[in-house]
Amino acid sequence: MMNKQHEVQNLTFEGQWMILTVDHQTYRLPIDQASSRLAQASDSDRNHYQVSPSGYGIHWTMLDEDLSINGLIRLAQAQPVQSTVS
Repeated sequence: MMNKQHEVQNLTFEGQWMILTVDHQTYRLPIDQASSRLAQASDSDRNHYQVSPSGYGIHWTMLDEDLSINGLIRLAQAQPVQSTVS
């Protein structure tokens, strides 16, 4: 029996951002830093993905792209905190 590394609850794209909810935490990261293939892809290609059964990564068949969940989380955590200025 394989232990699941991560549980991906949701993955969406808003403008130039990837919003990934994994293990009940939501991460926001720039698409172009995650993957140049995703950054150049159409919305329909971006939204056609599969999460690996082990929860290790995400695969985009149409783009021949694979990204690890750990790598995406590290990238999101490395982003500067966004503050709002009023």
